[in-house]
Amino acid sequence: MQNSHQPDPSLTNADLAPTTIDQRTWTAFDLGALWIGMVACVPTYMLAGGLVDLGMSWWQAVLTVALGNILVLVPMVLTGHAGAKYGIPFPVLARASFGVRGANIPSLLRGLVAAGWFGIQTWIGGSAIFQLLAKLGLFALDAPDLPILGIQPAELVCFLLFWCLQVAIVWRGMQSIRWLERLAAPFLLLSAAALFVWAFIKADGLAAMLSAKSAFGPGGVKEGQFWSVFFPSLTGMVGFWATLSLNIPDFTRYARSQRDQWVGQAVGLPLFMTLFSFLGVAVTSATVAIYGEAIADPTVLLGRMDSSVATVFSLLALSLATLSTNLAANIVSPANTVVNLSPQRFTFRVGAVATAALGIAIFPWKLIESSSGYIFTWLVGYSALLGPIGGILLADYYILRRTHLNVDALYSSTGQYTYSNGFHRSAIIALIVGVAPNLPGFLAASGITSGTLPLFEALYTYAWFVGFLLSAITYLMLTRGLASQVAGDRQ
Repeated sequence: MQNSHQPDPSLTNADLAPTTIDQRTWTAFDLGALWIGMVACVPTYMLAGGLVDLGMSWWQAVLTVALGNILVLVPMVLTGHAGAKYGIPFPVLARASFGVRGANIPSLLRGLVAAGWFGIQTWIGGSAIFQLLAKLGLFALDAPDLPILGIQPAELVCFLLFWCLQVAIVWRGMQSIRWLERLAAPFLLLSAAALFVWAFIKADGLAAMLSAKSAFGPGGVKEGQFWSVFFPSLTGMVGFWATLSLNIPDFTRYARSQRDQWVGQAVGLPLFMTLFSFLGVAVTSATVAIYGEAIADPTVLLGRMDSSVATVFSLLALSLATLSTNLAANIVSPANTVVNLSPQRFTFRVGAVATAALGIAIFPWKLIESSSGYIFTWLVGYSALLGPIGGILLADYYILRRTHLNVDALYSSTGQYTYSNGFHRSAIIALIVGVAPNLPGFLAASGITSGTLPLFEALYTYAWFVGFLLSAITYLMLTRGLASQVAGDRQ
């Protein structure tokens, strides 16, 4: 039975309220297109190319990406169910398990990771502009770096210009973001196809493009070390979209039906992620034959091309597509996070600008300056943080509540999700339990400590999975007494 509660003004506004039937117009095609637009981005390309850089052959890299995205699709669809059923965004869904005030904890953690991604994507877009202007002779590619920052002055200027452009678009609202995404996605696909054709011709065919052998095979420089790279890489693949697996309700709340949300995601995510990753792998492998070294960053690769016309076109398309992908994937969630902190004080605009500011502060170029740092420190590191949140959300929604939520109480400061002053201690404890075992491994991988015990290194290899399972089990054990009350509410 659901009790009626008057919405608390401190817990709701137009951005957080459940979507109405009239607002739920997204079809499976719309959600699939959303995923295609988010997948077709430079970090996806760099992810696959980074695996080749770490020593994998093309087919090992593609299979690793495909398997990781099939695995992450499961929590993606499961979490999306709540958005499609109740029309609520991620911060509101988190109130059921963490409490109406405690939901700010997972929401803030998710928002911080999104801000990191925003910074990375902004750096990539600014880098594309830098390469373009350098190709036109306006900048030198070998100018000395700035102290502390470690980048050239012209790179910093291009980064800030791209940042300002995004803030200007965000200020115009969500509709401008959606329009830009639809416009830009075809340009990225077209430029990606052109890049593939270029590599095909320069490398004298597909066989030469994919000729780079695995470094883990007999006689390879990393012989016998495949599994030690594969498992953390697989965790990195899951971690790549661990962000969206939490806040996917922010988008599925607009879906017409459950079928639309799961079909759109099932087609849009694993299929196109694998296809675009293959392109990244193929072109990165081809650069070994063309230039004698693996070039995983497409902005650097485009800057080394001989054709100025092709380079200019490709870099413009890359900048535009990066712009649209970044605004869609990395602005919505942290902006809603800020709104959730104080709905009466903050708006989507304020949240978006705060996210953009944080994206500068993290020095994103340092996060992706190496393939090992990008995959093992950044991707695996934040998956250790977000996996436990996903475990708690899904354990609460599916096992404890059997997909039943009291929507009125989600917006009430006196309802069943108030717990203790708005915080659910069981969820907070479960989150700590899920994160703690992976912390030593992260500190070692990031270079903060000189090393750690082999046990913690092994756990960190499976960071997302370890955190997810530990938190889910801990949460269910701590809420055994709550189960009977929840069962009564469903009757």
